[in-house]
Amino acid sequence: MADPARTAPLNLPPDTLADLDAFCDGLWLSDGLSRNTLAAYRRDLTLFARWLQLSHGIAPFEAEATHLHAYLAEFSQRAKATSQRRLLSTWRRYFHALMQAGRIRSDPTQRLDPPMAAPRFPKSLSEAEVDALLDTPDVDTALGLRDKAMLELLYATGLRVSELIGLRGFEVSLNDGALRVLGKGDKERLVPIGATASDWLRQYLRQARVEILAGRHADALFVTVQGAAMSRQMFWRLIKQYAMRAGIASNRISPHTLRHAFATHLLNHGADLRVVQLLLGHADISTTQIYTHIARARLKQLHAIHHPRG
Repeated sequence: MADPARTAPLNLPPDTLADLDAFCDGLWLSDGLSRNTLAAYRRDLTLFARWLQLSHGIAPFEAEATHLHAYLAEFSQRAKATSQRRLLSTWRRYFHALMQAGRIRSDPTQRLDPPMAAPRFPKSLSEAEVDALLDTPDVDTALGLRDKAMLELLYATGLRVSELIGLRGFEVSLNDGALRVLGKGDKERLVPIGATASDWLRQYLRQARVEILAGRHADALFVTVQGAAMSRQMFWRLIKQYAMRAGIASNRISPHTLRHAFATHLLNHGADLRVVQLLLGHADISTTQIYTHIARARLKQLHAIHHPRG
């Protein structure tokens, strides 16, 4: 059976569209959510509004708990648990805003239970595997030196790939051994670079970047032969190529592999979880806690190997 929310006409009533616009604008002003998060919230509410219009002829602000339960029952048949939890988060924010504005008397989300979260463990690499990956680029070439600097910086800082490729030259201070990065929700943070990554970055800036640009100007820190900033897709292809050369299986590589390795290895060596949270730029420490499973597993393995009664 076709989903009525997806087959409905695109034109919602003007009042409903204005309501959704006002809600999303309010989120952006009050919480500074990222563009992608706001787009996801708007999409969830738009689909819900279409369903309400077709099935019950009402606007979202008129929805009651029974409507939410019915929609969630249909939505859960085609959506993953993560999408269901995002929908609940969207609803809670929306109806909370309506309550604050005095437009509704009770919150219909109060009795909604979130779906059970499936354990989610990030893909990571051992320290030996990271060493092999970082040693793969040919540093005798300008492009290889660029790739080496990018991989070293990614592992040293735990940046998201989007944050790495978005770096501009003035946001990096080699004298201070730190960089300034604009993360999710336009939140700025300072991240230490480390001596090894600083050395490779300095070599790249002195030798390779000038050669790659060939007289052209670019604000981006990491550039291509076209004189443009490195794209996420291009860097992802490079990581896969280097992983293959390092003998790392493709199913163990993702765009954030080195970010996950950064967090896991810090915890393995005794770093405080709160410190890792700040370095990664996580707004909520529960997001960082996914790495503790890997760290605990590694500690158990080391205990079994080295303890006389392991």
